[in-house]
Amino acid sequence: MPVFTKITALLRKKDKNLITVSDVSLKFSEKPLFKDVNLKFTHGNCYGIIGANGAGKSTFLKLLSGELEHDSGQITITPGERMAVLKQDHFAYDEYSVKDTVLMGFPKLYECQKEKDAIYEKADFSEEDGIRASELEGEYAELGGWEAENQIEQMLSGLGLDEEYHDRMMSELDESQKVRVLLAQALFGAPEILLLDEPTNGLDLESINWLEEFLIDFPNTVIVVSHDRHFLNSVCTCICDIDYGKITSFAGNYDFWYQMSQIMQRQAKDQAKKREEKMKDLREFILRFASNAAKSRQATSRKKVYDKLALEELQVTSRKFPYVNFKPDREPGNNILRVEKLNYNNEGIQLLKDFSLTVNRGEKIAFVGIEHKSKSAFFDIITDTIKADSGEVYWGQTITWSYLGIDTTPYFKNDMNITEWLRQYSKEQDEAYVRGFLGRMLFSGDESLKPVKVLSGGEKVRCMLSKMMLSGANVLIMDEPTNHLDLEAIESLNQGLVDFPGIVLFNSHDHEFISSIATRIIEITPNGVIDRMMDFDDYLKDEQIKSMRQEYYKGTDKKVRF
Repeated sequence: MPVFTKITALLRKKDKNLITVSDVSLKFSEKPLFKDVNLKFTHGNCYGIIGANGAGKSTFLKLLSGELEHDSGQITITPGERMAVLKQDHFAYDEYSVKDTVLMGFPKLYECQKEKDAIYEKADFSEEDGIRASELEGEYAELGGWEAENQIEQMLSGLGLDEEYHDRMMSELDESQKVRVLLAQALFGAPEILLLDEPTNGLDLESINWLEEFLIDFPNTVIVVSHDRHFLNSVCTCICDIDYGKITSFAGNYDFWYQMSQIMQRQAKDQAKKREEKMKDLREFILRFASNAAKSRQATSRKKVYDKLALEELQVTSRKFPYVNFKPDREPGNNILRVEKLNYNNEGIQLLKDFSLTVNRGEKIAFVGIEHKSKSAFFDIITDTIKADSGEVYWGQTITWSYLGIDTTPYFKNDMNITEWLRQYSKEQDEAYVRGFLGRMLFSGDESLKPVKVLSGGEKVRCMLSKMMLSGANVLIMDEPTNHLDLEAIESLNQGLVDFPGIVLFNSHDHEFISSIATRIIEITPNGVIDRMMDFDDYLKDEQIKSMRQEYYKGTDKKVRF
């Protein structure tokens, strides 16, 4: 069901408040994070929690779940309503099987099954045990126990966990697989309230698409934090914006909120301009007539108005957008990149097989699909990070490239601060220039002197983007560039790549990012390559491409879902 159809349907329902937040405040180290927050979360809506990094999005979810205590105010949850939370500890269930971990998402059913199994395993099965087992069987059926295993398997498959892992122990899974299991755990059993903190992290586009469809059809209340704009647009019926310690709720999805916020920002700026003009007139009047006895009373009255205006704070927004602008030093010629019969094998797995490609001038190519290691291997080969087993790579003579790989750690294993680190990649060595450049990337003041080895994932990506901007390259190669970035940085990078006059080769799990940038789509599969000059959304809907994908994956143990 489309989001706005869902909104209309919900408006016809009688609203039922599941969570009421009244005058809630919270401080960290004497610094107010939330102040007098008032919200109501009603049945059937999906709420997207947004805000700048550090605004308190994850903290707010922890307040709602009871994991954190607020300083004042009240959070009321309707009695009897079950709340499920996406767990962040990936090692908490290592002693349990995958299916048991998912089943624990519905504690009542899990406890019922375990008690029932324990009774049947008894060597001395008594009459009392038989009576209790009969009661448990009724409860088990009522809770949907007989359908549970099938539902769990469908969820795990939908979220991209291959069937061979469904009966394994959690300790046998890697990080990306555990993320999928914990997400299935939160979704299982249709909780009345569902709290999800960055549920799309670690998921590929196919899994995100499955999750979107699941949540669109989900009948209960969802409260989600996400940096994925397409995801927020697809599932959200309301947006809760955190800014200056306040949380404001808007009906509609992310795009609707964004348009509304732009209008509100323009109005606030217009009001500020009018306020400044009025203050200027008042100041001139006060200076002109303050010593004139006949006008002193009027001047005193206007002085009070002036003081009031001076004290008023018309807060625009606390959000900060980095300045992302790639300018190539030279225009590329007609010969960009030609790849012939690349082969690459890693740990016995054939990632690239006779892969050939010609990149043309002006193209922005998105590499999509579930063969993530193949995409990364291709980027690493054309940037000389690794060597192919065979094949040739030919770059045009006019081409200079810059690469943002998926693992940036090696660049930051040193004792430099951010300014020193970036200066080594800058033609202009003046420290004031470098620090000014960093300021546009939100490393202002003392931030630009922070040691690079302690930077967060998002800060490292912003440093790498700064390096790429200074390079003057006319070809940009990016492997999952939106990883670790907040919404503001993603939007800035998105626009920067749309405006870039050169060539872009990239891979991303961000639907909006791909669809707004790519002019060509390439999908590497085990048995062939799909290469189309078309929009990403059209690519996903194309029936011929779906048939090709099914054919290319035939005979493999991998399942494609879009």
